[in-house]
Amino acid sequence: MSRLGAPPALREVIAAVALIGLVAPAALPQTAGLGHVRAGAAAIELEADDAMVIGGGIGPGRAHGQEGKLRVVATVIEGSDGGRAALIACDVLMIERDYLDPAARSIESELKIPFQNILINATHTHHAPTTVTIHGYERDAKFCSRVRDGIVAAARAAAARIAPSGGACDAVFRLGEESSVGQNSRILLSDGSIFWVGRRDDEVRPTGPFDPELPVLAFRRPGGGYESVIFNHSTHCIGAYDVSRRSPGFYCLAAQELEPELGGTVTFVAGAFGSTHNLVLKTPEMVHRLKAAVRDALESAAPMRVGVVRGLKKEVTYRVRVFDEAREDEAVSKYVRSRTTGDPTYTIEVFRKMRKELARHQGEERRTWLQALRIGDVVWVGVPGELFTRLGIEIKRRSPFRYTYVAGVANDYVGYIPDATGHDLGGYQTWTGFHSLVEKGTGERFVAQAVELLRELQTMP
Repeated sequence: MSRLGAPPALREVIAAVALIGLVAPAALPQTAGLGHVRAGAAAIELEADDAMVIGGGIGPGRAHGQEGKLRVVATVIEGSDGGRAALIACDVLMIERDYLDPAARSIESELKIPFQNILINATHTHHAPTTVTIHGYERDAKFCSRVRDGIVAAARAAAARIAPSGGACDAVFRLGEESSVGQNSRILLSDGSIFWVGRRDDEVRPTGPFDPELPVLAFRRPGGGYESVIFNHSTHCIGAYDVSRRSPGFYCLAAQELEPELGGTVTFVAGAFGSTHNLVLKTPEMVHRLKAAVRDALESAAPMRVGVVRGLKKEVTYRVRVFDEAREDEAVSKYVRSRTTGDPTYTIEVFRKMRKELARHQGEERRTWLQALRIGDVVWVGVPGELFTRLGIEIKRRSPFRYTYVAGVANDYVGYIPDATGHDLGGYQTWTGFHSLVEKGTGERFVAQAVELLRELQTMP
């Protein structure tokens, strides 16, 4: 057994046992009950139809039919300390707290899972009905309501699998890797602009990092098979087998294809993907590589004791940026006129309309959520937007917990969250609009506040 992905407590056990010569480290995976925990997982399918506008583009998209399922997937975990948590993923682009807060409060009331222990992440598929007002279209209230109700239904179904006395599982964990599905996509071009779409035959270099980490946390039934497998990765979920259809996107297609093989529910948790896209691979190859990476991680996963399950949510403030209309208009217009084909008028006008609406909100203070959720040795940090990868890596580096991972677009949506350097470089992810409205420095403040939350979580009894 490789020791690389073993949690800290397990590494100490391995070292101690090997030192006194009672048993070889390779025998440790056979140790029964080390990771004992109660867990239940369930998925609820979201109803959608061709009349619904698809979110993810600059203008309203249309779909004809569907591939895979659009779902809400929930895992409810109960640790040996009696703490309960729910980790929930929704196959939508993103969704705001006016729908998510009521869903979490309903789960708290009905299932007795504390509000602060409920993390709701959007998988960020670009091939589902729109759940946000952004760019050239408005959110679909009917579909948003279905997502809200689906969140509660999925959590209820997951909890039912561990009540009153079932759900016994062994928790296992492995820090895996997938280094080829995605790359830093904010590429510096020869004219000083940052790549978005269109022509990029004059690339200079990437302007930030790529995070290849692919952690896999799983709950395995004693009799065989998995109750729940949860994996995390940090690339934009853009890509389907057939982009003319509704789709959960390549990450969740991989998850759904793994389920018959693994015998349980598979959840994808989107990470800090704000500056990362796939620019090379086709969807079938991405799905193939992700399935292989998850399988590899499971094969090497080590038992993990889930003695502690607890979370913290903190309401934090941010401000809508103050912007120069002429400068913003020039940045958008120059790029789309020089880098894209076809008539650029529509895209330019979409951004003008967004800025016109935002102009009266400049400097406005708003509130959102940051969260830290601990499940044994693994900690998830819920961030309410498309966090740049550099900032996600910074949270991991500064966390007092060894196994810390970001859940992006979690519990709310405040748009792209760039680091200060990325903000200065410009590009689509920083052009002012409903997709990018936080003031410069918000990303660094969120990182600092997240680290404070993690330190507070570490000191909790």
